[in-house]
Amino acid sequence: MLSDKNHAKPGTFSEVLYEKIIEVNPGILAMEPYEFRYALNNLEPASGDWSAIVLETMESIEAKVNDVNFYKNIQIKKKDGDRIIFDSAIVSLTNMLLLGIARGEYPIKWVNQHFYFDIRGFYFLHRTHYFTEAAVSHLGGHPFREFEKKQNSFISKQDIGYKEFKEANSEVDQAFISSAKNIIARRGTPCILAIAGPTAAGKTEIVERLRESFEEDGLATTSIELDNFLTDRDYREEKGIHTQGKEALHFNLLLDSLEQISQGKKILIPRYDFVYATSSHDLDGRLKPDGVPVEVEPADIIFIEGNFPFLFAEVARFIHIKVVYLTDDHVRMKRKWKRDIDYRKKYEPTYFRNRFFKDQFIMAQIAYIPQMELCDMLVDTTGAALWVSPQTRARLESSK
Repeated sequence: MLSDKNHAKPGTFSEVLYEKIIEVNPGILAMEPYEFRYALNNLEPASGDWSAIVLETMESIEAKVNDVNFYKNIQIKKKDGDRIIFDSAIVSLTNMLLLGIARGEYPIKWVNQHFYFDIRGFYFLHRTHYFTEAAVSHLGGHPFREFEKKQNSFISKQDIGYKEFKEANSEVDQAFISSAKNIIARRGTPCILAIAGPTAAGKTEIVERLRESFEEDGLATTSIELDNFLTDRDYREEKGIHTQGKEALHFNLLLDSLEQISQGKKILIPRYDFVYATSSHDLDGRLKPDGVPVEVEPADIIFIEGNFPFLFAEVARFIHIKVVYLTDDHVRMKRKWKRDIDYRKKYEPTYFRNRFFKDQFIMAQIAYIPQMELCDMLVDTTGAALWVSPQTRARLESSK
């Protein structure tokens, strides 16, 4: 029986697992076995007997983690007294995988195909597969340009900083910047360039690099933040509206704003207060008595950055270049540990772990994959590849 009640005894559960899980994440080698055991103790079954866990079949586990309802039922603020704790479904999945690996019942190849183990969070997360057949077909079946996959150096890391992330992506980023400038030079300005992508994918950084490059060429740039079009949070929560739905936005104001700025006109857009979670505008789109709108001057290049800037057809028709900037979940998780936990002190750590586990699959299905099937260009930083639609490829190749 695999038990971890006697840690000093050779062949205990933690020792067996430690040797095997290195094949799942070689970063485990940076931990001493007793450090690994400390972390494992936080997941130990109440009985202390790991062998009491009932293992599901691999087919059953695959079906579960590919069902959106599994993620919708995750509680991100589950508490034990005043302390936020792991959702029980996350603990159950992680413990099954740990025991299955230790016993040899779940092949490492299968585990790595469907999951990744985050050392700092010390749990398994589902590996989101973004490149659906429809997305690959829309993007011409193969990348436009490919480079060395330098993010492979991140495999053993527990967190990733801005500088090393930027350096790893330098070649594919430059290829994207050059291609975007090529297209804009041919089509003219003003040009609305929208960049969609998951949290911590690197959207803000690439927009800043694009901005610097365009301004060096003498072009004026500006940005429209989609979050400024959010309605009051109380209203959204009362109606049960997901923040990615058009009902959560001052949608008509967004459409009017895009139409006007694409014609070279100055626009006044809503201002969202993230402290009080309120909008400067009421639900009818009128400025509140104490509201102060955001002034956006006309420019040659107008950036729109967010989770879903061209998800809706009514918005997409105003976008001249539609881009998805993608980084795999396991890399983004490590970026968020460094950025949001270490530097920003933004989240309570277990709340963060629950939330990341819950949101990635849902957001991929409702926002990112659909936009991959619509975009003109896709920057896959983890795969170090620039993908473009056949129409975009023709424009780029005709300009050589």
